[in-house]
Amino acid sequence: MARRASGGTGVKGARRPEVRLPTLEAYAGGGLEPDGDYDGVEFRELDLAGQDGAGARFMDCVLTECALDGTALRHARFLDSVLTGVRGVGTDLAEATLRDVELVEARLGGTQLYGAVLERVLIRGGKIDFLNLRQARLRDVVFQGCVLVEPDFGGARLERVEFVDCAVRAADLTAATLTDVDLRGAAELGIASGVDRLSGAVISAAQLLDLAPVLAAQMGLRVEG
Repeated sequence: MARRASGGTGVKGARRPEVRLPTLEAYAGGGLEPDGDYDGVEFRELDLAGQDGAGARFMDCVLTECALDGTALRHARFLDSVLTGVRGVGTDLAEATLRDVELVEARLGGTQLYGAVLERVLIRGGKIDFLNLRQARLRDVVFQGCVLVEPDFGGARLERVEFVDCAVRAADLTAATLTDVDLRGAAELGIASGVDRLSGAVISAAQLLDLAPVLAAQMGLRVEG
């Protein structure tokens, strides 16, 4: 999808994934395997909690209503895949790659995505608590209609990232680098730290007013009367 200017501000819009799945085969294995290779596979309503799929490759796959509590997926690659209704606490996706991926109506907590690479990713609906994206690289990523509670973008690089009709609560932007990041569509925007890193982002006038106390504190400005 071609890049588009966002709202006439000159901000480059994110390119969304265009996932075209082939005919899928139901997963018949006993569990995930480290460095496994899954191509055109559907994982439906499976309990994958605590399993080790570190370094695995998921190509043209669908995960639907699967449990991912404590699942080890470090260095895994998700390519041209859709994850719908997945749930779990402590899923380890550190240094993973997500490219042309849709994550729909997820219920996740403490997900580790530090050092990960996300490119052309749509995160739509659901709720993600304490998402760890420290040192991650996000390019052409859209957060739409979801709730993010205390997401950690510390040291991350965000380029062409959009927040649409979503709630962002107590985000940490410490040492993050933002380029063409559009926050205007966020229904709720709260920044706990790193407000000085908003250079490269665009916000609405109403959001500016909401952030005024945080900005004043960052500048050491006292507001009285």
